[in-house]
Amino acid sequence: MVVPHDGAGARQARHWLADELGAAVPAALLADLVVVLAELVGNAVRHADPLPGGVVRVGWWLCPTSTGPRIQLRVTDGGASVEPRIRAIDPDAPDGRGLHIVAGLSSCWGVDRDGLGQSVWAAFEPAGQQAEPFVGDACDRPDPGEGFTSSDNLVVA
Repeated sequence: MVVPHDGAGARQARHWLADELGAAVPAALLADLVVVLAELVGNAVRHADPLPGGVVRVGWWLCPTSTGPRIQLRVTDGGASVEPRIRAIDPDAPDGRGLHIVAGLSSCWGVDRDGLGQSVWAAFEPAGQQAEPFVGDACDRPDPGEGFTSSDNLVVA
């Protein structure tokens, strides 16, 4: 899905995610997914350039497992001069907590860059499972070619 590179984009992405995954995941997980997706889209709008056409691309992968769903959210934008990172913030600061929220609610998160822009992703492992150990802000995440099928579990918009 593509959404506008403006404030309305986060709202559209939240509604689309809730509509598409509402019946497939537990309500508490859906609430976390909606918050994280809104943060990622909001960060793309505030801190990065748009993709051609003035948009941000939003997608996710859902992989059912015997212990619960594995999910990855992904937001792709035109890139920024500074890579997204968690930063130290003063408790009285009015902003700067977005990636703290993403890191706190997801199992792990990271940034992929290519010649066209960047994708910031967040992975959610089934309840009770921990993500693989990671360094900094990256960890092993679902690979679209590994354990996902385009007809059943891969949702890329």
